[in-house]
Amino acid sequence: MNISEIAKKTGLTAKAIRFYEDKGLITPPERGENSYRYYQERHVDELSLLKQAKDVGFTLEECGELLELFRNPARHSADVKNATMAKISELEQTITKLSAIKETLQSLADACPGDEGADCPIIDHLARGCCHHEKA
Repeated sequence: MNISEIAKKTGLTAKAIRFYEDKGLITPPERGENSYRYYQERHVDELSLLKQAKDVGFTLEECGELLELFRNPARHSADVKNATMAKISELEQTITKLSAIKETLQSLADACPGDEGADCPIIDHLARGCCHHEKA
């Protein structure tokens, strides 16, 4: 199948598919005499895995590791689970940080009068915040 056909099957753009190929993430497709790429079903599987892994937060490097495991018939599911658990832990840390940021922003928004005046605790905090130094 050509790139437009595989793009349709995977939900990826031709540009994304070429990008993944250039990064060495997918098995290089065969090329015809006209130098067009010709993809096989294994490419659909690889690209689908890439897309789904990216959608749930894996980085490109992590996606490459998952693809290596995917291609390895002697893989251990424990390795896949460990990668997934590491991603979950990372996401939990990100959620904690984002929750703290949200609380800070909500506190600042609650303190701001939101009127026609120039006084704004949000701007004051962002301008001086934790890094405010006493003026000499």
